[in-house]
Amino acid sequence: MTSRIEKIQQLLLEVLAPAKLELHDDSQSHAGHAGAGGGGHFYATIVSSAFEGKTLLKRHQLVYEALGDLMRTDIHALSIKAFTPEEFEHI
Repeated sequence: MTSRIEKIQQLLLEVLAPAKLELHDDSQSHAGHAGAGGGGHFYATIVSSAFEGKTLLKRHQLVYEALGDLMRTDIHALSIKAFTPEEFEHI
């Protein structure tokens, strides 16, 4: 069976074609967290040309759209750092 992190990674790779993708599953730190509903806690750093000319809000919306139903079923919390390749070079 595919893990949550693998599902997330697959969708982000397919939709955003990132030059860099780092995912971290921090769900174990939130075990028993009220309201999680079985969803996990994740951190994502995504570097993609798909973010060119987009506001921070639009970048996050693109990520949410890419993840689709996982945002309602498998993901309770998602921290996103979204950069263009040029922005990431200067970090």
